[in-house]
Amino acid sequence: MFNEEVGAEKCVRAVTEVLTRLTCRRALIVVNDGSTDRTPEIVDSLEAEIPHLTVIHHETNGGYGAGLKTGAIEADRQGFEYVLFMDSDLTNPPSDIPKFVPEMKKGSDVIKGCRFCKGGRMVGVPWKRQVMTRTARLISACLFRVGVKDCTNGFRAIKTEVFLKMPLEERGFAIIMEELYWAKKFGCTFANVPTTLHSRSEDQRPTLFAYNYSTVAVYLKHAVRSLFV
Repeated sequence: MFNEEVGAEKCVRAVTEVLTRLTCRRALIVVNDGSTDRTPEIVDSLEAEIPHLTVIHHETNGGYGAGLKTGAIEADRQGFEYVLFMDSDLTNPPSDIPKFVPEMKKGSDVIKGCRFCKGGRMVGVPWKRQVMTRTARLISACLFRVGVKDCTNGFRAIKTEVFLKMPLEERGFAIIMEELYWAKKFGCTFANVPTTLHSRSEDQRPTLFAYNYSTVAVYLKHAVRSLFV
């Protein structure tokens, strides 16, 4: 989370409600990535109330990649075989979390949420972003060639050991593509599960993600690299 005071409590409670219905061992790890609003106080108060909730604070903002690494390290410390990453603004519905469990039981190394599989969709997402997303999906799938149908989707689960073995360098959202490069290089197995992407609500701060030339270039870099492994 980074400056998510508007939706922090709603997110934690929504995810917790879904996790309580799962029969497998599970926990929620919240990484506060140097927020300067009331996010730290909100999540600390929830940690004192909710079992199986762990909150970790970064003193300064380290970026998306740093948040993922901190969360995965804590998941490993707690002995979890998988780490499931999702955005804290509820653009990824917590109700989709149980869809990942069957593939975890099968032992898939990388389980990607898919907005383009049967049952997947995008809701309220501006058409320009939809066009960019669909284009990126087609290009990246053709380059990676590992059977992943929605390479740029950040809603995914990875074996904790596999993730922590990756020498990841990206600080931003491009780490999603860098993960796939290393997963392909490691010979990982992949699976797709249908998920939904919603747009952020109007009362939340604007998203930090944007498709621009630099974003497209760094995304493509990892996809092209994958052709040679």
